Amino acid sequence: MPKLPDLERLAIFAKVAELRSFARTADELKLSKATVSKAIARLEAKLGTRLINRTSRRLALTDAGRTLSARAAAVLAEGEAAESEALSQSENPRGLARLAAPMSFGVLYVAPLLPEFFRLYPEVSIDLHLSDAIIDVIGEGFDAALRIATLPDSSLVARRLCEMPLYLLGAPSYLAAHGRPKHPLQLSEHVCLSYSYQLTQDTWRFGKPSGETAHVRPQGPLRVNNGEAMLPSLIAGVGLGMLPEFIARKALASKELEILLPEWTLPPGAVYWVTPPGGPKPKRIDVLADFLSTHLSRKEKEAAARGLEFQVLRVAITPLTIPRARTTGQMDGLLKAVVEKDTQRILGCTILAAEAGEMIGTVQAVMVAKMPATALRDAVLSHPTMVEGFNALFAAL
Repeated sequence: MPKLPDLERLAIFAKVAELRSFARTADELKLSKATVSKAIARLEAKLGTRLINRTSRRLALTDAGRTLSARAAAVLAEGEAAESEALSQSENPRGLARLAAPMSFGVLYVAPLLPEFFRLYPEVSIDLHLSDAIIDVIGEGFDAALRIATLPDSSLVARRLCEMPLYLLGAPSYLAAHGRPKHPLQLSEHVCLSYSYQLTQDTWRFGKPSGETAHVRPQGPLRVNNGEAMLPSLIAGVGLGMLPEFIARKALASKELEILLPEWTLPPGAVYWVTPPGGPKPKRIDVLADFLSTHLSRKEKEAAARGLEFQVLRVAITPLTIPRARTTGQMDGLLKAVVEKDTQRILGCTILAAEAGEMIGTVQAVMVAKMPATALRDAVLSHPTMVEGFNALFAAL
């Protein structure tokens, strides 16, 4: 294999030829005079000809040196221009960003944000590749990728952009015909539809705060690599399935689908921005990551405000002596704690008024995020007992 040209020594020679001085060249390039002298000597040795005639007082180019100096100067100028352009792109947002994203998420959430991004950064262009396959970011030459997963590839640098819950879902028609599973292990008796974008699509993993776990291998007639392709079959009652929140959001809001086994947790999901490992990224990549992080988080909050995102808080209730009387103050205290997700205060609340004076069990305090506490309170207190009120609220949500 032929050796690469000695570009560094050519650049030093070009500077010496320009300044006609080893000392001035050393000063300008911030090198020692000895380093400059050795570079010229080694270049001459490699080329087999003298390039410079030098005495203690003056320096002159030989014929070979004059011939080479023009080309060496061009090499130096091109190198400086390339370095300057690269530096400019690293400091100012400009150039092409190659981004990979899941198909449905890219269409529904990334693409609508791009007009605003281009308005803010007109010198940046984006090559957006949409696929529900796991892209080889490094091997396929992408600057970054969006991943919806529990844990992204450890060989990549990952930045968490926003939460993305995963739900087990079923249609009312399926549940009416086949019953509602009470435990994850009962899913083996049900028709299950698989979403192959999940990193562990062959096994569904459930857990409880107590440490109890359950693993299920779903069986059913459909396996897809795009979550939206599963929705029609889920809504039609073909089977049960597991989907990320952003795909199921509208069907949940319209009550075409219901969340199942809410007392069990699924592996926590999130949207990750992943990039190849290495040094500093160009400015265009940094601003795109910041832009998506800001706007996707905002979308998450807006969805919550519209009542489309559900929060499930599981509250273990120790034996409590509960007064039969139901007061507005009791309900306000509980609901304020629920809205603020203050677990300690929830545990301290006397929140149920039942026919018995004590209750031991688990209360699933299900709420639509940011729904006014007074509306929740009124919905519960409109029933003869709080227990019936909470049950009605759970069913409505």
